[in-house]
Amino acid sequence: MQSLLFIHIGWMDILDVLLVGILIYQLYQLVKGTAAINIFFGILSVYVVYLIVDAMGMKLLSQILGQFIGVGMIALIIVFQQEIRRFLLFIGTTGLQKRFRFLRKVFPNLFRRRAASSLHIEELRQIISELSDSRTGAILILLRKSELKLYVNTGVLLNARVSPQLISSIFYRNSPLHDGAVIIRNHTIIAARCVLPISEKADFPENLGLRHRAAVGVTEHSDALALIVSEQTGQMSLAYQGKMHLNLDVHQMMNLTQRFMQDD
Repeated sequence: MQSLLFIHIGWMDILDVLLVGILIYQLYQLVKGTAAINIFFGILSVYVVYLIVDAMGMKLLSQILGQFIGVGMIALIIVFQQEIRRFLLFIGTTGLQKRFRFLRKVFPNLFRRRAASSLHIEELRQIISELSDSRTGAILILLRKSELKLYVNTGVLLNARVSPQLISSIFYRNSPLHDGAVIIRNHTIIAARCVLPISEKADFPENLGLRHRAAVGVTEHSDALALIVSEQTGQMSLAYQGKMHLNLDVHQMMNLTQRFMQDD
């Protein structure tokens, strides 16, 4: 008991606790609103009990819990494979963004932003407006840094120039390509009828269908941008970084598209 009264806490201990706290918070943010949140709290509770038992010198119970945690790590990788992937993507993307910001400051002429005209924003505005007016359900994925080859390979490769006529024909109700998403890089339709991951958020609005879930799902796993047109109402929505922007008009949609496509 006396040893507990003479615990020496240094600045490295404080830094250690702070970093662990940040790590746990980021993991919580990734699983918040999904079915995995209950598993997350359950594992955290078991680990806290293990630390308390180990500190109290209860060797037998501490060994049992230690073995449980050790073996459980393999199961965690399987259960949380999507969340781990999102976490690693978050770490990698954040690190790259910071490096590019630094390089842009040092070499401003070398790392210029792409002009907004490279997005062909007026043609995209026409496409979205026509789809909305005709109440043609559609989901357009605009690539940024992530190439999404895994999802591109689930569809039909086109490598065709973007045009309102081609987009309308793809999402026409009787078209064999209308199911799934169209993936676009710069001004090229890479593939159509692509299968996207579905968001598992438990608090996802019930009035939104699979098209919206897929839009959120793909933006949870990448830095892509998803534009959605509802088949029932013709309403336009946009998904980015796992967040949905609902009931937009065409001007709001294009403004957000330009802003997010140039986001560092």
